[in-house]
Amino acid sequence: MAEKQQSSQAIRPIHKVLIANRGEIACRVIRTCRRLGIATVAVYSDADQNARHVRLADEAIHVGEAAPSASYLQQERIIQAAQQTGAQAIHPGYGFLSENTEFARKAQEAGITFIGPSASTIDKMGSKAEAKITMRAADVPCVPGYDGAQQDTASLKQAAQEVGFPLLIKASAGGGGKGMRVVNNADEFDDALASARREAASAFGDDHVILERFLVEPRHVEFQIFGDHHGNVVHLFERDCSSQRRYQKVIEETPSPAITDAMRQAMGEAAVAAAKAVDYVGAGTVEFIVQGEEFFFMEMNTRLQVEHPVTELITGQDLVEWQLRVAAGEALPLSQEQLQRQGHAVELRLYAEDPATGFLPSTGRLERLVLPRHVANTRVDTGVDEGDSVTVHYDPMIAKLIAWGDNREAALANMAEALANTFVLGPKTNLDFLSSLIQLPLFRNGDIHTTYIDQHLDDLLAVDDQSRELAMVLAAATRLAYEQQQTITDPWHSREGWSNSGMMKRSWRLDDGEQSIDLSVLKQGDIWLLSHGDQQWQIQDARLTGQHLSVRIDGIGRRATVNHHGHALSLTVAGRQWAYHWRSTHEAQGQQEQHAGSLVAPMPGKIIAVNVAEGDSVEADQALLVMEAMKMEITLRAPSAGKVKAIRHQAGDQVEADALLIELEDGE
Repeated sequence: MAEKQQSSQAIRPIHKVLIANRGEIACRVIRTCRRLGIATVAVYSDADQNARHVRLADEAIHVGEAAPSASYLQQERIIQAAQQTGAQAIHPGYGFLSENTEFARKAQEAGITFIGPSASTIDKMGSKAEAKITMRAADVPCVPGYDGAQQDTASLKQAAQEVGFPLLIKASAGGGGKGMRVVNNADEFDDALASARREAASAFGDDHVILERFLVEPRHVEFQIFGDHHGNVVHLFERDCSSQRRYQKVIEETPSPAITDAMRQAMGEAAVAAAKAVDYVGAGTVEFIVQGEEFFFMEMNTRLQVEHPVTELITGQDLVEWQLRVAAGEALPLSQEQLQRQGHAVELRLYAEDPATGFLPSTGRLERLVLPRHVANTRVDTGVDEGDSVTVHYDPMIAKLIAWGDNREAALANMAEALANTFVLGPKTNLDFLSSLIQLPLFRNGDIHTTYIDQHLDDLLAVDDQSRELAMVLAAATRLAYEQQQTITDPWHSREGWSNSGMMKRSWRLDDGEQSIDLSVLKQGDIWLLSHGDQQWQIQDARLTGQHLSVRIDGIGRRATVNHHGHALSLTVAGRQWAYHWRSTHEAQGQQEQHAGSLVAPMPGKIIAVNVAEGDSVEADQALLVMEAMKMEITLRAPSAGKVKAIRHQAGDQVEADALLIELEDGE
């Protein structure tokens, strides 16, 4: 299941690698380097001085302040760190400087091997506009659109009319969903263009855009390609990345359930042709958008992808080792004919984000972190450990969970088990959302498309009352089972509230993140009576075996997977996760005062634009303010109709979470 232990033979020209990145990918590169006997150098910012990648590397060099622009994007400092430590090569990972032409060129000029394609190749593919021109010349199918040099608003509006609506505005230099906006009609174009330009300039330092015909309900299928210095190019099959939210991939799998063998053959050949057209060396990805049996070139990523582990699991190859060997001048380890795939693999991205607030990133200390490292046929790639913090400065990924199986059904079953054995206490996460998504019939049938999650998000997040009630009762049964495991010989210290009448009663409060639920439990013989309002349930034989709860509720046997830490509890019931916090009803209920009817910052960030003035009348859901946080642009809207009483912060201000931004009063 895991990538094959291909060779422990040292890569002679490369004895030490500096990793110009952080988090999960830095830890991933260190793992392969360690196996090959290659020394590693980490770089770190003020915020990352005790980060996991720093702890794992053989050496670590400080490169600046917490903001990426002052540390991980400081090209000269990183190259100096490589020279200072005697590193022969730099691995850029993904993101940050991985697709930066100038950085690749500077490394080469300093006599340091850049583990990736040449600067000229990055340059050709770094611009989506130039990439499409190159691909058309190589007879690779491209989505109709506009990629011209004229970037003034009037020219772009004219081009939009020619492309037709709906269309997609895309940052020419971008990726990862940044600087992308769907425009349904001409009236939406100006605002969408301005927003896409701002986000593109912030994320990539370049506000140029291209326009593309927006395909309705397409699939996203990409091919892993690899080239060497000897002219060899292969593909390592496809990955289906159609499960997306706001253009960010949520689930990746291989093989794709959406394409036929004939399409796979044609797309693989097109991917190799695309790579050869730019003399590609190293690991890269050619991304296609698929509708029916048609496919179109979307972009080429000139780096290793976040989702590369699924390719490793079905091919048995270590792609980081391939990168190192190719960078050292070796030929590709295998030819196209020698590459084989086996089984099916799925990857999920576990993020610190809150689905209930539109998936806004969540920050804080990982008080408890349980990852499914011992679940059969699964792999965990992470950049954090328990006790580390998710900060506002970087991508809030906690881990990638990857599962393999002989077929798609087996892989998804293993993934469900992996999710059930994952527990995070601290920041809010998308764990429950992921659990629900892989149970979705459309996904299980392999029919999901790139816009489905955004179109049906409310349905995916909805919970029926019967499931919520069952989970609440199982949570109570779990607490009883934990307490019964403790051997208490002194009745005065028993949590059950000992009574010589044989009847014991007490009250609990259970928080599920949305509401506080008052419960009472009364023991009568070997039965616990659980009450909530006028509802009552009988609980019997509640037992915990490891992380598994078995219990009878009103005579029916039930089962759940359980994780807990202190008063925090996580349950997995029928594939869905539930998180709770226990309190006694006598505990203080101090709640943070909210600014009713006003606008507060959902997280730390920077104010980008204020769209209203004091005294303005506003409608409910009107866009009042735009802020940037964790590389995302967030539009904050009026919670209700009213009048702007005061504006507390202006464009350019840095604000903390829960800061009062705009005061509103009743419009009357």
